[in-house]
Amino acid sequence: MRPKIAVLYAPGTNCHEETAFAIECAGGDPSMVILHDLLAGEEKLSDYQGLVIPGGFSFGDHIVGGRILATYLVARLNDELQAFVDSGKPVLGICNGDQVLMESGILPTGRIGERVAALAQNRMARFESRWANLLVPSTGSFWTEGFEGTILRLPVAHSEGRLYHTPGTEIRPAFLYADGQGMPTESYPANPAGSPGGVAGVLDPRGTVLGLMPHPERAVLKEHGSVDGLVLFENMIRYCCQT
Repeated sequence: MRPKIAVLYAPGTNCHEETAFAIECAGGDPSMVILHDLLAGEEKLSDYQGLVIPGGFSFGDHIVGGRILATYLVARLNDELQAFVDSGKPVLGICNGDQVLMESGILPTGRIGERVAALAQNRMARFESRWANLLVPSTGSFWTEGFEGTILRLPVAHSEGRLYHTPGTEIRPAFLYADGQGMPTESYPANPAGSPGGVAGVLDPRGTVLGLMPHPERAVLKEHGSVDGLVLFENMIRYCCQT
């Protein structure tokens, strides 16, 4: 059985095809789920075993990256999306998708509508497109199973990726920008966003929702220059098959 994975498509999303390809390479069955169809009730998240919110510039990133799409999710799909998260099905947000998860409150708390963190403008105040090294800490989550303690090489492409959160908020890092010695860093350019603590990806308390700024879907073939992103999708599909 190939698990059915929803790839959310909204106006301005532009990494959906690459994301679907990565899911296929990992053994999943991706389906483009258009936001309009969800809002109209013509599609249901409950019909899928996993959800990916891909990168791009949803609604032109007007106001703040990911905010308009997040507002739609909170205002129109609150109960449906919260039920999906509470069911333990995997949710992955990549770059703009990560911003959406933060703006909707799903990360870092797992509770939609309770926004306590955001991805602010890069410290250098410009769009960063480069390869980054990511240290994978011990998370206990299926997302990083089998490669904790390793360094992944993934591309980044964003202008708003610096993690900010209200004081006292518990952050569960999934990936950390690493320097040439493989240590977490806040220094530019190894940490292109200037994210505190080197945080490049975050998990919810349950460990089933993951948001990260680097693009794993752009590192699944040798021709991409790295295949390190494929393991993330493979872990997602394996988890879907086991649950």
